[in-house]
Amino acid sequence: MIVEVHRGDIVESRHEVDAVVVSVSGPEATADVVQAYGDSNRSVMPRSAIKPIQALPLVRSGAADALNLDQADLALACASHNGEQAHVERVTAWLDRLRLSPADLECGSQWPVFEWARDQLVAAGVDRGPQHNNCSGKHTGFLSVCTHLGLKPQGYIAPDHPLQRDHISAAIEELCQISLGGQTPTVDGCGIPVWSIPLESLAAGWGRLAALEDGRRIIDSMMAEPFYVAGTERACTEFMSDALKPLAVKVGAEGVYCAVIPAEKSGAHQIGIALKVRDGAFRAAEVAMAALLERSGVLPHREWPLHNHAGRLVGEVVADGIG
Repeated sequence: MIVEVHRGDIVESRHEVDAVVVSVSGPEATADVVQAYGDSNRSVMPRSAIKPIQALPLVRSGAADALNLDQADLALACASHNGEQAHVERVTAWLDRLRLSPADLECGSQWPVFEWARDQLVAAGVDRGPQHNNCSGKHTGFLSVCTHLGLKPQGYIAPDHPLQRDHISAAIEELCQISLGGQTPTVDGCGIPVWSIPLESLAAGWGRLAALEDGRRIIDSMMAEPFYVAGTERACTEFMSDALKPLAVKVGAEGVYCAVIPAEKSGAHQIGIALKVRDGAFRAAEVAMAALLERSGVLPHREWPLHNHAGRLVGEVVADGIG
């Protein structure tokens, strides 16, 4: 796939995209490739696009039920959120239920992603904290599993911590049907291990997640509460809100994007999608995913116009080569 940035009638930038669409009949089934573009089986670091799979132990361990987590909480566990007030308040309230505080989050402090939310903090003279980190929901979910299973919460982000080794990494291996044993993980922006996964395996992992009863609960929560997956003016939230059919999506850093079109009836196949923009361009990933979802009949057609600071239309971003 190619995503082009047109300024007037001139192609200003071109982004090459590797992508794959797979069909999965069940949680242990082999995936069938439906569409492939570029190097569809290249190894990628999924970054935040793996979060729904990482959330599986939260449900499977019984922690979600023990804490009476609702769909907004489970969506937040999968989120790269904006740090808006509603996101931060829900994270803080969740930590209170665990008798923990933002200081127990090991994701690091971050200014809110959403500019308006960041400006609110600055105007109020409030410093950023771990609760504002876009990954704070995922980390609160990790702490929930530790608390429920009696695992030491300190150092929960280390690859050899029982949470990561026995639950998070194990879920990735199970759903993506890969072995991580020969890898030394790198470190994500929020401190957790990052594994390299073939693109087809990543897409299949999303499909298998939706085929699992516990996994479908996570996917249904994302679809029911798309604001808590991302937030205002974010493509993940808008895609799920505008979808013509059931759809869950999640962006990752460096041009990765994943999605699942979950089966609407028993026995039907789950459709998993994963893509990686080769140069890591975030904008191109959004446009490429929208094009694939439109081609699949899940999203209505969407334009990606370019405006200058005066509001004048100066160009557009378009996807090409998807057939």
